Amino acid sequence: MAPTHGSFAHHVSRRGLLAAGAATVSAALVASPAAASPKTLPTLIPLPDGFRPEGIATGSGPYAYLGSLGDGSIYRADLRTGAGEIISTGPGTPSVGLKLDGRGRLFVAARTEGARVVDTRTGAVLASYALTTATPTFVNDVFLTPRAAIFTDSFQPALYVLPLGRGGALPGTGDAVRITLSGDWSQVPGEVVNANGITATPDGKALLVVQSGVGGLHKVDPRTGVTRLVDLGDAAPLTNGDGLLLLGRTLYVVQNLQNAIDVFTLSGDGSRGVFQRRITDPDFDVPTTAAVYRNRLYLPNARFTTTPTPQTTYAVVSVER
Repeated sequence: MAPTHGSFAHHVSRRGLLAAGAATVSAALVASPAAASPKTLPTLIPLPDGFRPEGIATGSGPYAYLGSLGDGSIYRADLRTGAGEIISTGPGTPSVGLKLDGRGRLFVAARTEGARVVDTRTGAVLASYALTTATPTFVNDVFLTPRAAIFTDSFQPALYVLPLGRGGALPGTGDAVRITLSGDWSQVPGEVVNANGITATPDGKALLVVQSGVGGLHKVDPRTGVTRLVDLGDAAPLTNGDGLLLLGRTLYVVQNLQNAIDVFTLSGDGSRGVFQRRITDPDFDVPTTAAVYRNRLYLPNARFTTTPTPQTTYAVVSVER
């Protein structure tokens, strides 16, 4: 593994790679309410019994990809019909956060196993990365730019960067860069969920990471790892904050055990935010992450308060954004 604050971390910031990644999020996926025809899309999409979803990713087409916390399988759901199928049988270890790139590759946070990259066309695992030798480790979520995949670790005060080469070439297994979190970051020791969801600031110059256990939202310098707490005014702490989704200057924070999405308007540099509203739905049952297609948000019900069995039912809930 490359050293902390390695040259690539500086390269990410200097070349403006975060801005490029943030700019691509909404253009292909979000349409005006009139164009979306939301009434034609199902609002509840069933998943296989016992699947145990956590992460969700969407691309330019009407499909969502979900990973299993049980065996790591990848499921593709058709957002127009609600039908779907397993496209990649898991290795027997979890799939957590997911992001899809424009080449049909799914970048998967894989908890203690680090990360892997799955070809959504063939189901093949293209590469696997350990990311760290530290223990305990819980690689939880991932954010993509055209030049990098950046992962959070809920049990370590660190981000891991996989640099992508020309044409999106995947790096070697030992090319991951560790960025240690510092500044306002105060790691809660042990197996407590710290860094969780990750995205970019609206101006694309920094990262945003939610620290679930203490409810803080941090702005992170991708070159140094120095963090500053985002000023959210009188908003309640983001305790149980999970997946983050940024569309323009609107930040959606999934509050898993609260069965809600908190919506903020951020300043351009991401240093401040104003709470706008809370989205809830009677079908929410511990949603964890969110993805967008047209004018709708899609969230998998992880059902963490229900003991999982092979017969436990799971679904994706769709709400207007």
